[in-house]
Amino acid sequence: MSAPLYLQEEHQVFRYSLRKFLEKEAAPHYEKWEKDRLIPRSFWEKMGQQGFLCPCVPEEFGGTEADFSYSVIINEELERIGSSLIGIGLHNDIVIPYFLHYGTTEQKQKWLPGCITGQTITAIAMSEPGAGSDLSAIKTTAVREGDHYIVNGAKTFITNGIHSDLIVIVCKTDPKANPPHKGISLLVVEKDTPGFTRGKKLDKVGLHSQDTAELFFEDAKVPVSNLLGEEGKGFYYLMEQLQQERLIVAICAIAGAERIMELTLDYVKERKAFGKAISSFQNTQFKLVELQTEVEIGRTYLDQLIMRHINGEDIVKEVSMAKWWTTELAKKVSAECVQLHGGYGYMEEYEVARRFRDIPVAAIYAGTNEIMKTIIAKKMGL
Repeated sequence: MSAPLYLQEEHQVFRYSLRKFLEKEAAPHYEKWEKDRLIPRSFWEKMGQQGFLCPCVPEEFGGTEADFSYSVIINEELERIGSSLIGIGLHNDIVIPYFLHYGTTEQKQKWLPGCITGQTITAIAMSEPGAGSDLSAIKTTAVREGDHYIVNGAKTFITNGIHSDLIVIVCKTDPKANPPHKGISLLVVEKDTPGFTRGKKLDKVGLHSQDTAELFFEDAKVPVSNLLGEEGKGFYYLMEQLQQERLIVAICAIAGAERIMELTLDYVKERKAFGKAISSFQNTQFKLVELQTEVEIGRTYLDQLIMRHINGEDIVKEVSMAKWWTTELAKKVSAECVQLHGGYGYMEEYEVARRFRDIPVAAIYAGTNEIMKTIIAKKMGL
């Protein structure tokens, strides 16, 4: 396929340097990280030293103010190594935009430089033990007392939950607001905040080295100066930023599907059965032709959405379509390709087995695929 219009020569040079870096600093260690159940902070710092963190941050705060195409490349190349690196994409392209769009100059000067170097790792805490897709049902409260908020509640399934130094928490500053979403605000909690504790690292089916955790707040004292934007506007801020979050998930889903196809095409050409390569069997050919067609259709749709997103268009409906369709496709590709690997597809030493475990959660996080369909239905006037 030809290069999409949003990628110029300088983007391809950047991809080459990032891929070289990852082949040296990530690929040889990735299986160990999966066994250790954690990606070391030293890797984040190496990413920062090479300029691969927070590409969108303006120069005045220490960034390069790169266009979104660079974020696309970073997410694709990280996914090529392994899905457990999604925490970096979350930091770069999901959390940092909240600081950029709603933070004060003082907040940006205080927080962004460390985010760029990898010294400061970020997270966003929306989901709770009793509230996921329905954000207006969150129970975490932040009651103002003088120059602090007193925060009480619990969050769960938080990406970067163990490593994070700064956490954007979704909380209710006005629990009596009607409708409830009008009482939601965003607060930034720092790691050493009194009353804030982390639970254990959650043991997941896949994404083993990605640190997902529970977070607890018991009379946690958060300075009023850590409020992001205005009180009561948190829900609207979330809605404004979710387009990019879901686009990132779709980008990783297609990149993951492409990687699985690459692995499988190599395997079927080498694997012999009944005296010939299994790639010569009609069933193998038809399966792979069908999958490759769908992956290329998905890639084409995604590329034009990335272009429209870069141009600042409101494409919530289309991104919701891309998020559910690409993640379902990636699940299908992984399942079919495990089958084509035969018994080896079920062995941990084969990358396709890890991919099979890692991919399903993409249909759940950043809004479940059922929620995506609800959003699309509303946009269609249903």
